[in-house]
Amino acid sequence: MQKKHSKICVIGAGYVGATTAFAIASQKIVSELVLIDLDKNKAEGEALDISHGMLFIENMQIRHGDYTDVKDSDIIIITAGVGRKPGESRLDLATKNISIIEKITDSIMQYYNGGILMMVANPVDILTYIVAKRSGLPTNMVIGTGTILDSARFRYLLSRLIHADIKNVHGFIMGEHGDSQFAVWSSTRIAGMPLLDYCIRYNILLDKAKIEQEVMQSGATVIQKKGVTNYAISLLVAELCNTILKNKYSIYNVSSMLDQYCGISDVCISVPTVIGLNGVEKHIELDFTTEELMKLRSSADRMKDFLKIYR
Repeated sequence: MQKKHSKICVIGAGYVGATTAFAIASQKIVSELVLIDLDKNKAEGEALDISHGMLFIENMQIRHGDYTDVKDSDIIIITAGVGRKPGESRLDLATKNISIIEKITDSIMQYYNGGILMMVANPVDILTYIVAKRSGLPTNMVIGTGTILDSARFRYLLSRLIHADIKNVHGFIMGEHGDSQFAVWSSTRIAGMPLLDYCIRYNILLDKAKIEQEVMQSGATVIQKKGVTNYAISLLVAELCNTILKNKYSIYNVSSMLDQYCGISDVCISVPTVIGLNGVEKHIELDFTTEELMKLRSSADRMKDFLKIYR
């Protein structure tokens, strides 16, 4: 059951932060919504703009604030950071954004007294790890949006290729939210039927390598065409918040600290995870093929190698 009064803070009032705040407000997810940004005028303007639409949503408190407002939050969403430029990888962003996120984490923890920390800024796996370590919080309390959007893109693309409702397409993209991500084809289902069986029965040919490449390049394609990705990520963040506040125990591929997941520890990458009021309730181990397990471990090693340089 959702709490009578719930509070979310969104740190960063740029494209993603502002759109996330709008998505949360328009879906009536929370009682109190606070936008925090170094540019206080920007945060205030975004809060006012959303508040002016109160008549068409539901009565709630929407305002700008500062880090003192993270107190008593149920969820603290971090969207602040430098955005990815055309042609730039998510890992290229790391050196720019790590120092920013470290300062933000320190500012949060000065006033923190509870709530889930949700990382949205990229590279999300690296930054989720940084926040988990620097905050000192139990690892279940820190999550990143990970490959949820990649999985959504994967399901969208498959639904178009096989002419089926996206709600009947189930599949995951796992590992890094970046170049080492991979599709778990062995667990992909169409209305409960294994994808391979479905394709054989209905004479459908799929180029798996092409599909994975298109999914991986989807974000870069949007950035190239419009300069930023903000709508889909905001919708998924709002859905994650809804899942947490309502303790729905939904399964999403969030990025979080792993501990002996298929032998992988001390790294944040995306695996199927049950999400509830406590953040990470449990990680789910799928029946991976040998190749998929190798890809998962390779992706984890890629993140660890980068973190060795950072350390």
